[in-house]
Amino acid sequence: MINGTGSAIQAPLGDNGVRRPLRKARAIGAWSIAFAALALVVVVVIDILISVVGKGAQGLSWKVLTTQTSGISGGLENAILGTLMLILVSTIIAGPIGILGGVFMALFANSAVANVLRYITDILSGVPSIVIGYFGYTVMVVQWGWGFSMLAAGISLAVLTLPYIIRTTESSLRQVPKSYMEGALALGMTSTTALRTVLIRPALPGILTGLLLAVSIGMGETAPLIYTAGWSNFNPTFQMVKNPIGYLTYVVWTYLNEPYASAHQLAYTAAFLLILIVLILHILVRLLQRKPALQ
Repeated sequence: MINGTGSAIQAPLGDNGVRRPLRKARAIGAWSIAFAALALVVVVVIDILISVVGKGAQGLSWKVLTTQTSGISGGLENAILGTLMLILVSTIIAGPIGILGGVFMALFANSAVANVLRYITDILSGVPSIVIGYFGYTVMVVQWGWGFSMLAAGISLAVLTLPYIIRTTESSLRQVPKSYMEGALALGMTSTTALRTVLIRPALPGILTGLLLAVSIGMGETAPLIYTAGWSNFNPTFQMVKNPIGYLTYVVWTYLNEPYASAHQLAYTAAFLLILIVLILHILVRLLQRKPALQ
């Protein structure tokens, strides 16, 4: 470099000298560790999928899908229908509350209230599922006299999945530029109309992803359902209380511990069906996300 008097000034080493190769080496090392961790996770997931899908698909048949469980054999009709009904009940309860809570935290609550609600949500998401199940057992099953039932299990799953719906809804709405809301209000729209017609549409993919995440978490739970849903070899009815219900995760968790090949096969088939249901729900959500963009 040349100063104003024409004499040369030596450039500092800093970023352009010795430190640049060191920073580059650190970056390469960090990325290498990240890719190695990702590869490890992918390998484990692929190994589990191959094992579950390979063994579970062998036992999949029309008879398994249309007959009820009998002891450690039979079919999975009662467990499949019970799982779907439990997820439906929990989503009906947690979905509106979670979405409205996320909307309130993202758009209407002041920073102090939002921080408190966010802190409570984080605590709730960290509570072990078995604690929620035991709470549901002591309060709903015993104290309120509901017994093992669909309603007690659905509320327990709703409490378990509610934090994920709230946080994903809030995060999705916060990613929408504030100018959208400001422009809608400037055009004379009310806050409710602007929310419904301007903000929800760009945030919808994230909200639906949060719902899918909540459904997937609920479908994979066993501990809270053991305390609240019990187990039944019969197909579920619309009786919400004092009526145990079957579900797929009970088959997976219980039948793998049995010393019988038929029980093991039924457990792998139940696990395969859980993966299949989640995959179908994922595809449906992706199709719903595309629909608004096509209109």
